[in-house]
Order: sequence, then C-alpha cells, then structure tokens
Amino acid sequence: MSKQVDFIREEEKLSEILEILNKEILKYLEKRKNVTNYILEARKKYVEEYKDDEDQIIDYFDHENYVKEEAYRTIDKRLMEFTKLKEIPYFGKVSFKEGEDIPEDMYVGRYGLTLENSFEPLIVDWRAPIASLFYKGTLGKSSYNPPSGEIEVDILSRKQLVIKKGQLKGVFDSAIDVKDEILQMVLTDNSSDKLKDIVMTIQKEQDEIIREDRNKIVVVNGVAGSGKTTIALHRISYLLYNFRKQFGDKVLIFGPNDIFMDYIAQVLPSLGESNIKQTTFENFAKKEINLKYENVKSFGSYIEDAMNGKDDTLEEYRYKSSKAFVDLLNSNLEILNKEYFKIQPIRFKKEEIVTAKEIEELFTNYYKDMPLFRRSEKIKRILISKIKDKRDEEVYKINAEFKEKISSLPEKEREIEKNNLEYLKKIKIREIIRAVMKSRDELDTWIKYEPVIDIYKRIINLDTDKEYINELGNLNTEALNENKERLSYMDLSGILYLMIKLKGIKVKNEIKHIVIDEAQDYSFIQFEIIKEMTGCKSYTIVGDSNQRLITTSEEPAMLHLDDVFKDLNVEITKYELNKSYRSTQEIMEYSNKFLDKDKIVPLVRKGEPVIEEEVSNNEEFVDTIISLIEDYEEEGYENIAVIFKDKNELNKFSHVIKEKINVQSLDNDDIMYKGGKVLLPAYLAKGLEFDGVIIVESEEIEPLVKYIMCTRALHRLSAVRYLI
Repeated sequence: MSKQVDFIREEEKLSEILEILNKEILKYLEKRKNVTNYILEARKKYVEEYKDDEDQIIDYFDHENYVKEEAYRTIDKRLMEFTKLKEIPYFGKVSFKEGEDIPEDMYVGRYGLTLENSFEPLIVDWRAPIASLFYKGTLGKSSYNPPSGEIEVDILSRKQLVIKKGQLKGVFDSAIDVKDEILQMVLTDNSSDKLKDIVMTIQKEQDEIIREDRNKIVVVNGVAGSGKTTIALHRISYLLYNFRKQFGDKVLIFGPNDIFMDYIAQVLPSLGESNIKQTTFENFAKKEINLKYENVKSFGSYIEDAMNGKDDTLEEYRYKSSKAFVDLLNSNLEILNKEYFKIQPIRFKKEEIVTAKEIEELFTNYYKDMPLFRRSEKIKRILISKIKDKRDEEVYKINAEFKEKISSLPEKEREIEKNNLEYLKKIKIREIIRAVMKSRDELDTWIKYEPVIDIYKRIINLDTDKEYINELGNLNTEALNENKERLSYMDLSGILYLMIKLKGIKVKNEIKHIVIDEAQDYSFIQFEIIKEMTGCKSYTIVGDSNQRLITTSEEPAMLHLDDVFKDLNVEITKYELNKSYRSTQEIMEYSNKFLDKDKIVPLVRKGEPVIEEEVSNNEEFVDTIISLIEDYEEEGYENIAVIFKDKNELNKFSHVIKEKINVQSLDNDDIMYKGGKVLLPAYLAKGLEFDGVIIVESEEIEPLVKYIMCTRALHRLSAVRYLI
C-alpha cells in the first residue's frame, strides 16, 4: 500500500513540475522573441542611419554581437534544456537533513531548474556538489563539498524514478549498487551509433572520479566496459558547470582516431556542453610541425605493419616508445647546445666590434635558460643592434667631418666645393652600407639554423657522436627533404620534442584541462610533449593497460607518470576500475581467457553463450558470417560488427561479404560509423561498442588484440576461425 501511495505522490509532484516547465518554456519563448525583434529592429535602424558610413555599421555589429546575441544564445540554451527536461525532468530523489534541521527532498536531473527570484531549486543539476548525495553508495551519515567547504548530512532515503516522455513509469528505493534495477534496465538496451551519457546510472566509484579535485592529474586504468571514456566526458561537463570561468573554452580532448572522436561527439552536447576542442595526437603533431599530410606514414598504417609481424616496424615502435629514445634525444641536445653554432667574432670593416668570447658568454651565461634556437634569435638581434650602433657611429663621424670641412672653407669656395664634398660623403656612406651587409652576411653564415626535422633525421640516421655535429652545416637539405616520406607516426614525437627543446614551441590557445583517452598507447615522450606544449596542470587520463595494440617490455607510461609531471607540483591520483558494465557475464568470462592478470569483474548480467565456429574455405566462411549476422538481427540487434585482425584481412574478404549483404566497411580512420552492420580492423574498434560482434581468426592473433576484439560486444559474441 505504501508503494502505491508513494507512486501517486510522485505522480502529483511530476505533474506540478511539468506545469512549471511549460510556463517557463512559454516565458523563455517570449524572451527569445523580444530579443530577436530588438536585434532585427536595431540592425535595420543602424543600417539605414549609417548606410554611407561602413565603419560605423561594423562597430555597431561588433557591439551587438557582444550584448544581444549572447543573451539570445543563453535563452536558446535554456529552452533546449527545458525541452529535454519535459521528457525526463529528473531521475533521482534524495531525502536528507543537515544537523537538527527539518528533512528536505532534492530531485536530481540532467539540468537544474530554479525559478526567478527564488533560491530553492526545484530540480538540482546532477553536476552540482549537493547532487553527489544521490550517487553515494549508502544511507546514513554522508557529506558533500560546495565551494564554502564540506557539509555533513544524514541521508534518509534515496529513490530512482523512471520517467519517459513526461510519464512516471516506476519508483525504486535504491542504494545505487551494481544490482540496481535501473542500471540493469539500461544495460540490456541496444547500443547506439554514438556513445550515450550515463547521468541516470553513474556508479559510486565513477562519481568519485568525475568529482575529483580540478587541480589534480587523475589517472584511470580501467578494464574494457568500465566506463572510462564516459567518466572522462562527464568529468569535463562537471568541471565546466562548476568552474566555467577557469576552464571555459580551454578544454582539449585527445582521442585515438577520427572514428572514435565522432563516436563520442554526442555525449557532451547531451550534457549541455558544446565546442569542446578535440584531436588525435597524430593530427595535433602534424599541425604543430606543419607537415604535409602525405609525407607521414599514418598511425593506422603503422599499426597494420606491426600487427602483421613486420620485425623492423615492431622494433622501431618499441625503441621510439622507450625511455632510451628520450635519452638519445637528450644526449644529442646536450651536444647541440655546446657545439651547434660555430661562433665567430663580429667584425665591421677590419675592426672586431664583438669578440667570440663575448658572444659565447651570451650563449652560455646571460641567456642559457632559453631554448637554443630562440636563444640564437635573441643573440642575433643583439649582434645586429651592435652592427647598427657601429654603423651610426661611422655615419656620425662622416657627417661631422663633412660639416667641419664645409665650415672651414672660405665663403666664396663653399658653394663650389659643397657638391664635391656631398659626393664624397655619399661614397663613404655606401662603403659603410656595404660593410654592414658584409658583417650581417658573416653573422648569418654561422648563426642561422636548419629545420628541426632535418636535425631529427640526422640524429636517427647517423651515429650519435660529435662527427655529425660537424656535418650539420654542410649537408644537402634538399636531399633530406626528398626523404620526408620515410617519416612515420613514431617520428612525430621525436620531432616535436626537439622543437620544444630547441625552439620552445607552445600551442597558440591556452589550455586549462586535457583529457587523454586510450592513454595506454601513449609513450613517455608523448606525455612530456603535451605537458610542455600546453603548460596545462589539470588532466584526466584514461586507458586500459590490457588494450595496448603493441606490447613492449616496459609497462604503459600512463602507470608511471610521476616523473613526467613532477615539475608541475600537482598531485596525481590513480584509480583502478575492474568492473565491466558493457558485456554479459558470458562474454566477459570468454574475454578473461586472454588476460594474464587484472581479470575483469563482470556485472551479473546473463546472456547467450559465446559461439565458436570453424570454417575451411571462402564460401563456408562468408555463409557463416552472414548466417550469424542474420541471427543477431532476428534477435533485434541493430549495431553489428565483424572485426578482423587487420586491414589486410578485412580487404581480403570484404568485397565477397558485400556482394551478399549490405554492410559498411571502416578501413580508414577518417570514415564515420553511422550505425548498423560494419566490417572493421581491430585497431579501429578500440573504444567502440556493438550489440553483437563476430571476430574473425584467419591466422594467429595476439591474446591482448583478441581481448580488444571480444570486449566490443554488449550482448552477443561469436568467433569464426578460418582453418588455412
């Protein structure tokens, strides 16, 4: 009986909130209409009034954009939020009290709702500090952390409310654990072509990460399906909601490839955030180095070679991901700093106006803390200034000599001799100009530097001893430029590292928070580059140490970042997530077979057994794949992936499969996944999820690659082994 009464009471509350929302929507529609009319009328008036004064109109529009269009955007955003709230105004209710105060109820939703001239929210935004009470694991004594400091409370009850299209469907008492009915309901849903937000089902350990201190470096090592990416995106939303002045438009996301970036693109807009900058490390590096796209072997091609067992590629990857590679660059940087510039004194005519020792002092003492090439540019400006000073001194002497000669002549001879003396003066000044040009040319012969990319190639291709330093000024840079195609993804980090150390390059726009996803594939040098180029001190770094595409003898750098970030004096907080919310128990138990350690703890969600098939010819293979896809579709699954080891395997079979069934091929990382049936290589499947997955084993596959392939599946998994 009490449950029924409770349901009726919540229905009445929902009706009350929906009525308020309808009134707010009408009010904001009127506001938007008024602002729109004002802007249109004002523009019309000013255009007419100042039609002959173009500058005045431009000034007006700049001001108008700043004042009125900003108001329009704010109103429009609130209307969007209210419209979404009408569908699901809230999903949680917490009853609590502070000290001896009267108990109060708090409703938690995707967005907040507070009426004008009121300080009491009708709906609390899930990102607000007090909303954390909803995501806590237990009832009783608890606390939350507003800007004013920690507040202790007593949580009396916690409820989850299922509302769909403004209709109350269920009320559940809940302690928000993994057996939570709402979570089970959500997890049994089909996947989407885009990642979705999880505000209704955020778990306690996930919420702790989302709400971590903004001035920390948060590192999350989580198994497949633990919600790492989603946590990182919700953390961005949380930080922007609570600290917008600090972070504003200064957030940057690094993802593994363009397919993945498109896949996650809808999460932040669904949480009310837009215009977040995102990139891959490859695109970031190419832009900063200013390399032409076709000159670099892509990450995708690189991984393909490595996964096909090409020893030279594997060796290169392992070496250029190692600390030994950083040591190589650093040792060469030391030599460059000492010996790159063959310092010569500055001479003007035959006089030495700046000695080599004085110039060396500028390099090794006065400006020693500047990057080498920025230092050389600074010193070059100083030396040119010295040449100009000497020039001015010489010109002054000539002018003084000319005046003295003119004044010493009798008045009758002045007019006659003046032109001759003027001509002689011009000749002497021309000699000075030639002397200036000669001095500057002599300076340029030793103080100019070549492109960093050429220096990098020489470090990689020649022995790292002093001999190559002596060759730096003499090598044919045109010949080197012709070899740019030899550069690969793994070279980008080394080039950027040298550019930082030699030129002090930085990103143009200020960055205040960085998210790095799939961080297990980042090397120490990549983390160092991101830190140095952005100057950022706030990070959310997420990855899975079991999902490295290429393993090395060293553990992933993401697990050992203390050395990289020690100079920032920022606390690093590490989290381990071993619980998977993505796949059924059967899929996770099957996937665990490919892990030596850090086994996944599956959520207790039962499903179908994993199917294993063996085929011995192309026809049998294609028929089996199509049969499995049709079985999945009959069970109501829409997003289905056939995952191959690599692109070569995919291309071997894709045309045959496409002849018999309508399916998309994702064989490049710039193709967008639009949902439905898809064929793709393992490295492009990372981070994605599908209702049903079919993995193809036509040859031996590394256990960790197989783990990546299997853990893309939510509900159904099949393995088809092609016996060659």
